[in-house]
Amino acid sequence: MNNSTQTIDELIRTANELRKRILFTAHYKKQGHVGGSLSCADILTVLFFNQLAIDPSNPKWEDRDRFVLSKGHTALGLYGILSLRGYIPEEELKTFDQYESRLQAHPDMTRLDALDMSTGSLGQGLSIAVGMALGAKRLKKDFHVYCLIGDGESQEGQIWEAANIAEKYNLDNLIVLLDQNGLQQYGWKNEADRKPPEQKAKRKFDSFGFETWEVDGHSIADLVQVLTVAKKSSNGLPKAIIANTVKGKGVSFMEHNYQWHSKAPNDEEYRMALTELEGGFD
Repeated sequence: MNNSTQTIDELIRTANELRKRILFTAHYKKQGHVGGSLSCADILTVLFFNQLAIDPSNPKWEDRDRFVLSKGHTALGLYGILSLRGYIPEEELKTFDQYESRLQAHPDMTRLDALDMSTGSLGQGLSIAVGMALGAKRLKKDFHVYCLIGDGESQEGQIWEAANIAEKYNLDNLIVLLDQNGLQQYGWKNEADRKPPEQKAKRKFDSFGFETWEVDGHSIADLVQVLTVAKKSSNGLPKAIIANTVKGKGVSFMEHNYQWHSKAPNDEEYRMALTELEGGFD
């Protein structure tokens, strides 16, 4: 089930609204990981409004597609898309990271039933997603499992141990999305590590037996196309989509700037950011 029938133009506007909600929450609470949330905003929009078989009125529907945000520090983006999709009220975003809030700084499935997994310790989400996909195969269920990982996170060896198992068990119901925004928390120690060489990430997933694609992670149309193809492919190979993105995408003074990895905009910065986002849709 996916009741959303948004057009490409509508998806673009939804992604823009998601960016506003990310910034609103960070500004209101004076905290949060903004840069990486903005870089994956288009990916989250396409997943929740175009691809995932989900039912917001029944979050624990047994046959729903599963989603694991392995890069759990970008919870601002996840909560923003959940509010847009109708899982939580927009007003609840104001409770982000409060004591006893359902919206913790990192996703906590014990507090929010819209979540399929608690995440935050980097490198672990893909292992969890592999287990879900394997479980679906064993139970003869048709749902797909989507896992969003980061490029900095992919320095963790556990990512590749999980990838190896995915190929071993022919998990063609697993779709991994790499948010390749080219920056991590404090930049990169070596300039050569800042942005993987052309096709490097794709080659790595290829070598682990994945069917892989590389795509502009800010092109809604391209994301829809490649995700549709990936979901329909049942050739026994796990899927990987390398989405080339920009950290801080949508706000010029945040783009390509690692200082916005975990930083909330002040009043003036928030005003400037909203002006930019709203100016694109006059």
